[in-house]
Amino acid sequence: MQISAKADYAVRALLELARDAARPLTCEAMASSQEIPFRFLKSVVGELRRAGLVRSQRGCEGGYWLGRPADEISLLDVMRAVDGELLTLRGESLADLEYRPPAQGLPAVWRAVEAGAAAVLGSVTVASLALDGAQPRPGVGSAEDVLV
Repeated sequence: MQISAKADYAVRALLELARDAARPLTCEAMASSQEIPFRFLKSVVGELRRAGLVRSQRGCEGGYWLGRPADEISLLDVMRAVDGELLTLRGESLADLEYRPPAQGLPAVWRAVEAGAAAVLGSVTVASLALDGAQPRPGVGSAEDVLV
């Protein structure tokens, strides 16, 4: 499993916006603060805007704000906004994956990995990270919880 640069940059940009939600930030300011390539961040913020996670305003008083409250934006929301499917196999969804014996049980393992990752990412919000660098709750997404 790989976390994309887009997902990492998107979360970091949202954390910058959550830091001071009262004023807009430019892409230049977010890119500079987080040491993210500006052109790449501009593209990522566009995807976040289309997903409703940020809103924008043009002009000298313009910039970007969070599109919803930070406590309503999970890392799962962010990753799906910029990457689509959380986990794929050769670019395909795991939903309809089937194998012949003796590998017939493997698709269930891949789906469990996806469910575990979704549980962890869904349990962490931008607000919780902005407050204290939150860690996933114990037991959420553990192999014991997912592989039943």
